[in-house]
Amino acid sequence: MTEGNLKGRYIGKTDEHLCPEGKKALSELAYPVPEAVFVSPMARCRETAEMLFPAMRVRIIDQLAETDFGDFENKNYRELSGNPDYQAWVDSGGALPFPGGESREEFRKRTLEGFQRVIAACIRENIESAAVVAHGGTIMTLMETWGFPKKDFYSWHVKNGRCYYIEIDEKLWQSGRRVLEVKDEI
Repeated sequence: MTEGNLKGRYIGKTDEHLCPEGKKALSELAYPVPEAVFVSPMARCRETAEMLFPAMRVRIIDQLAETDFGDFENKNYRELSGNPDYQAWVDSGGALPFPGGESREEFRKRTLEGFQRVIAACIRENIESAAVVAHGGTIMTLMETWGFPKKDFYSWHVKNGRCYYIEIDEKLWQSGRRVLEVKDEI
């Protein structure tokens, strides 16, 4: 959680740090220690990983960064009300590209490439348990594409500091049948 989150702002490429409330919330969580930790390059994700897995070396995966909200970046819906570009984006259900930012398809392609880097490292290094510390949009994109059971993008929303425990069958993944089977959600 960042100050921008508290204010309902679209925070993508803005490199905010965790706010005191976010740090407090994370300090109350306990996750099992994985063999590897993969992280978005953004400060808020690096700080989250350091709090949740303090003894672990983090591996930065640039493609796991949040979407570039373009002209909507660091603004909330109140500040954007009356903006015809924002209204058109809302009316499209988020399908239109962000003016001056990424399209949903560009973001999707980048995110999936980043996650495939994570999986390739896990397979290559025989890592059986890994944590990925990333953003809501990143998680929703991965899960909408490969998550099981199948759900739409917005149904995969997770709160700050929360996660999905997933299982991947290596043989199926390598054969091109990519499925992230949800085992638990916290």
